[in-house]
Amino acid sequence: MVVHDLSRPRAPRLPRWLGRPGFHVFLTGLLMVLGFMLAHRLSERSGRDQLSALSTERLELYASNLAAELGRHASLPSLLAIAPTLQTLMQAPGDEAARRAASQMMARVNVRAGTHQIFVATPQGEVLAASETLTPPPRLAEAVAQGRVHFFAADPSTGSTDFYLLHPLRQGGVTGGVIVVRFNLAPLEATWVDLGLRSQGERILVADEQDVVIMSSVQAWKYAVLDHADPSRRKALEASARYPQAVGRDLELPVTLEVHQGQQVSLTLPGASRPRPMLAQQRQILPLGLRLVALSDLSEVRQRAQYAAWGGAAFGASIGLLVLYLSSRRRALRQLTQAQAALRQAHGQLEQLVDSRTAELRQTNEALKTQIAQRLKTESELLQASKLAVLGQMSAGLSHEVNQPLTALRALARNSIRLLETGRADAVAANLQIMDDMVERMSRITRQLKSFARKADEAVTGAVPLLDSVRNALVLLDHRSRPMGLQTDIDIPEGLQVRAESNRLEQVLVNLFGNAMDAMETESIRRLRVKASADDAGRVLVRVQDSGPGVPEADLPHLFEPFFTTKPAGEGLGLGLVISAKIIHEFGGTLRAERLPDGEGMSFEFDLAVAPAEAADV
Repeated sequence: MVVHDLSRPRAPRLPRWLGRPGFHVFLTGLLMVLGFMLAHRLSERSGRDQLSALSTERLELYASNLAAELGRHASLPSLLAIAPTLQTLMQAPGDEAARRAASQMMARVNVRAGTHQIFVATPQGEVLAASETLTPPPRLAEAVAQGRVHFFAADPSTGSTDFYLLHPLRQGGVTGGVIVVRFNLAPLEATWVDLGLRSQGERILVADEQDVVIMSSVQAWKYAVLDHADPSRRKALEASARYPQAVGRDLELPVTLEVHQGQQVSLTLPGASRPRPMLAQQRQILPLGLRLVALSDLSEVRQRAQYAAWGGAAFGASIGLLVLYLSSRRRALRQLTQAQAALRQAHGQLEQLVDSRTAELRQTNEALKTQIAQRLKTESELLQASKLAVLGQMSAGLSHEVNQPLTALRALARNSIRLLETGRADAVAANLQIMDDMVERMSRITRQLKSFARKADEAVTGAVPLLDSVRNALVLLDHRSRPMGLQTDIDIPEGLQVRAESNRLEQVLVNLFGNAMDAMETESIRRLRVKASADDAGRVLVRVQDSGPGVPEADLPHLFEPFFTTKPAGEGLGLGLVISAKIIHEFGGTLRAERLPDGEGMSFEFDLAVAPAEAADV
């Protein structure tokens, strides 16, 4: 019989459990699991956020680069639309000579601009003239009918994506044709492919409004469907003739993707046997109807998360071993402190690297924005530069015009001093009157120069007296007209006002008068005629005619092409008539050139709107 001593207290169960080795093993294992899960989750979230931020910056850079590449030639169709050669073609579409002239002009512009093709077609898609032989894209007639200004189409011969810019050609308010500028996006796509080969962690896709990939850094995904296409939809896509080959496989990407946080998807890369986790983000390019999708590989993030998880498990094991082995507390704390310091250093280095890369991307983006702004300023600066170039060409003659009166003023002043000494007051008065006339002449020249050199406000137009503008332009060229004995015949009604801007209108007249004087330099008869007449429709026709030899017939179609000049090398840039034609076009008119009958010279004419008498030029 066993007798228990009830007076002896029992040991508590918790201290007994704490004292068992199995409890410490269980506690160590539990701490390892918790550390593993927590570190894995935190590291994966941090790495994913950093990858998302970096991918967002790159996505904006790719979008800006694509928009800049597509907008580089945006103004070329509208500039070509005002070319006299194309206007002649629209007036006679069936004229073979007009087609041939238009094709030759577009071939020259195509080479200078660096585009792929330029052609003019009817609204039904029939090509009238082109820079080279081509087959119009199937979507051309559809795009013209829908009033589009651009669209994408695939090149059936190469499989690359082409971008088309459209601008209607109207005659009498009716669209008689469309001018199309085509350039190939293969160089930009090749850059993305090269980037994808060098950086295996990021892939770029560009999808159209049908969610079909038209550009990709992975060639195997070209013309694949982003989401899922059932047989009926796939059949409709292939029948649309938008793509040069059968529509590729389904990528099974979500229809809506977040821009900043992104969404995790699984994709099987070409040549891989199993799908890989990817972070998908998109950027909508609304004006073009495109979706720019960036796919970032999450394998490296997960690998770092696994490393961090094992570190967390080790941290938990360290705590368990700390409890189990109190004697090694100091050493365990030291090791833990060292591990935390190393982790903070690695984290700091990673943040510094991300900050430096982000700063580089931001600087690149700002540089792209600056380049776009500079392109927009080029046109207005070119007008002012042309005006200053004319002033530079006139500087020698104007210097002579000012030096002669100054010399005469000095002589008259000295003569007046002597006359005063002899008491001849009447002769002194005559000298002072002559001096006053000379000063007034120099003042008139300098005032006109100052007004001509002022940079005009292109957005401001008003009522401009046409006769005053003609006289001001002749004053600026007086140093050339008087020595050559120029005869001027001005037939402009007094009080006739036109809708224009005075400074820019005088720039056009100076260019036309200067060209006429250059043409008559070697002629025996030098006559300049300026005529203006108003019609019942409220328009004023201005003609500038000279008695020079005229421009050869072969050069007439090229007069309004950039950088074309008939002057000797070093005496002209070939921009004066181009800029003058653009200024007249902005005033609502057209500048034309023709040879006078029997070789009697050249005639340049343009039309402007009649301004009301009560309107004032600002």
